[in-house]
Order: sequence, then structure tokens, then C-alpha cells
Amino acid sequence: MIDSPLAPIIVGTRGSELALVQATATEAALAAAFPDREIIRKVIKTTGDRRTDVALSEVAKSEGTFDKGVFIKEIEEALEAGEIDIAVHSLKDLPTVLQSPFRLAAVLERAPVRDVLVMRKPGGLAALKKGATIGTSSVRRAKQIEWLRPDLKVIDLRGNVPTRLQKLAKEEAYDAILLAEAGLVRLDFISLGNGDQEIAGMSGLFVTRLGENEFFPAAGQGAIGLEVRASDAKNREISEAIGHHETWLRITAEREFLRLLEGGCHTPVGVFSSLSHGQIHLAARVFPEAGGMPKSGQSNGENPLHVALELFNSLS
Repeated sequence: MIDSPLAPIIVGTRGSELALVQATATEAALAAAFPDREIIRKVIKTTGDRRTDVALSEVAKSEGTFDKGVFIKEIEEALEAGEIDIAVHSLKDLPTVLQSPFRLAAVLERAPVRDVLVMRKPGGLAALKKGATIGTSSVRRAKQIEWLRPDLKVIDLRGNVPTRLQKLAKEEAYDAILLAEAGLVRLDFISLGNGDQEIAGMSGLFVTRLGENEFFPAAGQGAIGLEVRASDAKNREISEAIGHHETWLRITAEREFLRLLEGGCHTPVGVFSSLSHGQIHLAARVFPEAGGMPKSGQSNGENPLHVALELFNSLS
């Protein structure tokens, strides 16, 4: 009797350049852990990918969802329908609490978590003249810039990473833009490191890394999340087999803090975590919707859920 072949593992992803790089990393990890399984990729176009003509918040309003929910809706529909087995996401795009049919099964090892400022010359925030214009689609980034440099002007900027870089290079509307370091590293625009760097292939654009303990990143930033059907124990185990434990501890603390805030991907809150000798350090900066001074706090401990609760209770 001939054994029937194992079913392939079908991975679902958005089609942006960054999403495809993240899918490739996931597929490589799956292939290494399960060499006897075929890995199939299914690219899914989301509402957020189609609607780049207006701000994310406006797209979300028309869809009745949160800002980043427009990047996961169609992928989750494919997951629930059984068209894919594992959904690959930028973790910061996932809501803090998933709908009941779904479960966050694992995360890959985290890339750098910092935000970066991209300009036509090196120097960072201090080098920006009064009244300079910064482009971003992130409310969190906008609030922090307005707090750190209230003299600057923040305007909406949509598009994938290469598109945003091209807009800065070619359009005078922007003096600088804010991006995640992880995306630039994964797309080979910059290398791992510190200090200022020139963007590869785009002469005249420079990156300044903003320290994560000064310019707080988003919860889950730099992490690749693997989502499965809540009832699918098999693919949950497959995802867990390629997961990274230390990253899981950190993002669990960060996402639990957001849950306690009743916040989500649209909430103007930055969370910074680190892990050393089994101890999680967690700090946050929460901005009021109407502007003004943020609340902040920090906590330490071994249990990510307890650390998140302690941070929540420490906000002042």
C-alpha cells in the first residue's frame, strides 16, 4: 500500500513587497522544520491595498473597522473559509483581541523595533527646520512628533515602503517621513546597525534611527505574526514549531497592555519592551486623542500578563 502524501501547507499573505519578504521568511522556516511538506503561497489583495487614495482612517470608517483592519479582513476571510492554513501578518496590523474563529499561534524572531526618520540629509529631528513637514499614516507617530516637536507639520502619507521613499525623493511636499526600521532592513534598503545610513539605491535619502526608549514603537512592531483558525490544532502546532519564544514573551506583554487599555491598532500609544535574564521590562506612552501630555509608566517581571497589568496600573 502506498502512503498518501501529506497535504501542503498553504500560506496567505498580502502582496506588498514587504509582505512577500515576510512570507518568504515564514516559508523558509516552515520548509526547514517540515522538509516533507509542500509550501504553497496564496497572495490576497486587501481593502487597504486597493484604497491608497485616502487616509487609512477614512477607509476604515467606510468598512466599519479599525485603521489597520483593512489590511487583514480579506486574509481572515480566506483563513476562515479554509482557503489558507496560516495567515502571515505584520503583527502590528492585528487587533489586540482576535475574533473567535481565529488565534495568534506564533511569532517569528523579531527584527529591529525602532522607528526611523528618513530625510534628504542626515541629522534626524534636531536637523529639521521649524515648520518642516513630516509624512506618516500612523496616529502614534504623528502624536509623538507633535509632542516632541510641536513646531513641525504632520501630513498623511500612504503607500508601501518603496512608494513612500519615492514620494520623499521626488515630491517637495515632504521634508521627512517616518517608517519602521524593520521594513527597511527586510527590504535591504539599510543594513542592521546604529547611527545614520544612506538608503541603498536611493542616493540622497538618509535614515536616522529613533531610540525605542525615546520614540516608542507600536505594540508588536518588527514581529511577523502567524494566525490560524482557533479550531485548527494541527496548523497551530506547525506554527508554534517555528515560533520564537523570547519574541512571544515580549509581544504578549505589549499586546496585553493594549487590551487592558481597550486599545487597538489605531490607538496613539507606544510600547517599548526588552527581555534580559528572564525579566521583561515594559514601558509605555499613551497619548490623549485631543492632544496634550501623554500618560506614561513602566514595569518589570517574569510573567508577561502580570507585567502588562502592573504597567497599566502605573500610568500617570
